Amino acid sequence: MSIQANSNFPAVDVKIVVDGETKDVNTSELFAQGKSVLFGVPGAFTPTCSQAHLPGYVVQADEIKAKGVARIVCMSVNDAFVMKAWGESSNAEALTMLADGNADLTKALGLEMDGSGFGMGTRCQRFAMIIEDGKVSEVFVEKPKEFEVSKAEYVLEKL
Repeated sequence: MSIQANSNFPAVDVKIVVDGETKDVNTSELFAQGKSVLFGVPGAFTPTCSQAHLPGYVVQADEIKAKGVARIVCMSVNDAFVMKAWGESSNAEALTMLADGNADLTKALGLEMDGSGFGMGTRCQRFAMIIEDGKVSEVFVEKPKEFEVSKAEYVLEKL
């Protein structure tokens, strides 16, 4: 079962790249204080993710943060260096690019999908959520092959 509103955000170690080095970050610490928007994608550099999902949050970052959001976090089941490169190539400096390389966070959220038919193995479903002081307040999970409720514009309306 996937995570629901009013649930505590799970504590999982994930990775980011800081100053060229991978760094472990625990999600309970990352999301402990303030309001955050987290969105997950099936894969960095994949078509919908690169052409629409990530760019929407890059373009809307200022408006989202103006609604009291302290951090916008993009996660994918990719390694930290791929997430860093994807963020750089997408002008995503205002976002945190979070690597869930082993799908530990994806599984803890109950949002894994089987992408083996595409040669991708276990991946994250496309989703977005609003987290406030370590607690999930809203969850928006896309139906397969859809891209509506996890868009930056949709989340902005819900803030």
